[in-house]
Order: sequence, then C-alpha cells, then structure tokens
Amino acid sequence: MKDFWNKRYAEKEFAYGTLPNEFLKEQLQKITAGKILFVCEGEGRNAVYAAKQGWHVEAFDLSTEGKNKALQLATQNNVNFNYQVQDANAIQYPENSFDAIALIYAHFPETMRKSIHTKVLTWLKPNGYVILEAFNPNQLQNASGGPKDQSMLYTKAQLMSDFNDLDIQQLSTDVIQLYEGKYHIGKADVIRFIGKKIKYSAM
Repeated sequence: MKDFWNKRYAEKEFAYGTLPNEFLKEQLQKITAGKILFVCEGEGRNAVYAAKQGWHVEAFDLSTEGKNKALQLATQNNVNFNYQVQDANAIQYPENSFDAIALIYAHFPETMRKSIHTKVLTWLKPNGYVILEAFNPNQLQNASGGPKDQSMLYTKAQLMSDFNDLDIQQLSTDVIQLYEGKYHIGKADVIRFIGKKIKYSAM
C-alpha cells in the first residue's frame, strides 16, 4: 500500500488537486480555529487550507512522497505544520489533543478501521469534532475514485458504531460531483459525518 501511494504522489501533478475538500472547508468555517489533526493527509491540500485559516495543524500519512508534496504546497502558501510519515496503526498522539480531527477519504481495511477510529476518539478533546467524508458502497458503480474493495467503503451503521460515543450532528449519504484533481472527478457516492465529543460534567 505504501508503494502504491508513493508512486501516485511522486507524479508531478497533485493527484487530488491543491484546493481543499468542499465539505471540510464548509465545516471548518463553522468552528473556532484550534488544533486539528489530518489523518492520511496525502499531499496536504486540506492541511494547507486549515493552516491558512489559523488552525494549528498536525498531519500524518504513510507516504514519504505525500509529505514532500504537502510541504511543497505549504511553502507555496506561506504556512507550516507538523507532518509525520507513519502508519495509521502505529502512530500515537496524547489523549485529548485536538479540537478537530479530519478524515477525508481516509479508507482503511475492515480489520483496521474500528481500532483507528477508536484511537481518533481518544485523541479528540471534549467538545471537539470529527469531520469525515468518504465513499459509501454505491461508489463501486462510479469511476470517480476510491477503493474497489467494498469492505473498505463506509456505511452509516459502521460510523454509528465506531463513533457511538459522539453526539452525531450529521450522518448522510450523498451523491455529489467531485472536482479534486485527476483521480477524484465525476459523480460520487459519499458518506458525510460530523460528530462532537460531549464534555460530561462531574457529578
């Protein structure tokens, strides 16, 4: 998998463009800027956007070539952020570290998904947000990108289970038009999720 992403991100062109994901952009405009983590951030388009909006940004991906492109894009936009090259199974952050965690097309095998989403919950501060956009199983009929393995595509039931400790503020399946570089273009079946970590008061 690492070799696949390094090959894709080594191309001169930005695989998914340099503009932020529209759903992410829309959601960040509703939240006071704080500290945000981008999971499997690739070439950095979303991290750069958040940094330009005043967020303190952390990001990781397993691809060295992705990091190289992300730092190139950050330099072009006069922002900086901490970007680690690390596998999602191995990376660790302190508990209650982030005001928001973004998973934008961060697809994992079924055997990994639950454990990674559980880690995301521990990294999130009370009152923090999980922002997720990914492909749902109907995407298999489309040519606009995403895994061709149905077990890596997300359903409402999976996200409700994985993030059942969050206050779910949005959970929808949508048909959209993607214009994100040459690998995300055309009609797409996506799932969108916003969840807030409730701050429980002591009894």
